[in-house]
Amino acid sequence: MATDATRLRRLLSEQLDECCEADVTDRIDELQGLAGEVPADSESDLTALSALSDETRHAIVRYLAAAPDELCVCELSPLLDVSDSAVSHALSDLHDAGLVTRRKDGTWRYYDATDRAERLLAALDETREGR
Repeated sequence: MATDATRLRRLLSEQLDECCEADVTDRIDELQGLAGEVPADSESDLTALSALSDETRHAIVRYLAAAPDELCVCELSPLLDVSDSAVSHALSDLHDAGLVTRRKDGTWRYYDATDRAERLLAALDETREGR
């Protein structure tokens, strides 16, 4: 990967008091070693985070995680300032992102937060308290 290392060279010069090309090359090699720490397939992570970035979807997941049992669209709609259709669409997006489960019982569909959704919410709560 060709890169402009001008700024890196300047940083290393300040840190080391003097810098040569070998220092720049060594640091780039060291940084490229971090690639093993970055998941190769982060699409599901980005999908989940994107789904939670919407206010309605975030609220729905929060309600589902807090509820002792599954909830139906008709139970969520009164809690949100959006239409039943918007709630259904948001739930579909959350289901596609793996953040809610969906169960059909006759004409009714019931939803619940997945373990992943609950862990993400817990991580958000934990980091909010620490800032």
